[in-house]
Amino acid sequence: MKLMHHRLEGSSTASTRGRAFTGSRCLLVASSTLGRLLAGALVWFCLSVCGLRWANADDVSVPLPMQVQLLTTVADYDKGFAERAKGKVKIVLLTSKNADSARAATQVQGALGRLAQIGGQPHEESTVRYESGAALAGLCKNNGISVVFLMPGFQGEIADIKRSLDGVNVLSVATIGSYVQQGIVLGFDVISGKPKLLVNLAQARAQKVAFKAELLKMVKVIE
Repeated sequence: MKLMHHRLEGSSTASTRGRAFTGSRCLLVASSTLGRLLAGALVWFCLSVCGLRWANADDVSVPLPMQVQLLTTVADYDKGFAERAKGKVKIVLLTSKNADSARAATQVQGALGRLAQIGGQPHEESTVRYESGAALAGLCKNNGISVVFLMPGFQGEIADIKRSLDGVNVLSVATIGSYVQQGIVLGFDVISGKPKLLVNLAQARAQKVAFKAELLKMVKVIE
């Protein structure tokens, strides 16, 4: 009986170590993927400086297809992503009256359409014209929205959106880096010539979004 007990202990320890190793390996893979994507975004940025432009709004510093790829990787670091999605990731592409906004949404939707899953789950997108922060908050609550992806053209509405999404369990994402400083949870920008992920940590907490420490080590955190 003692021998069996020791064997079981050994088996349990090995299993625990195996799970820990698997978890660590997954994080390493995700970290490596994020690094490669950021490196790829840098190449796109350099090409644009050399005169090759993409069909994005002028204020979008990181190409929209690359933003979509980065978002899918970030989903692996969002502790509540799966619970928020509840089997299907619902993404709102939020547009303004700006013509660039609608064009950006079309491009983002095309990039998302090439992905089978986000965070290990199927997804669906809808393009929504912004009316008010209150209407957006109601849409998120009533329809179980996982992600609100803001297109360009919201310079004057970010404060209202931030205020309205306080307490709403949703990940807000900005195509424009400056929106993160104003109150959007996640965004993309080029800093010192390099693509960078931006996270507004205070707003993330306000919207019940918790990122793993591994991600926060790789991004620019805005308190």
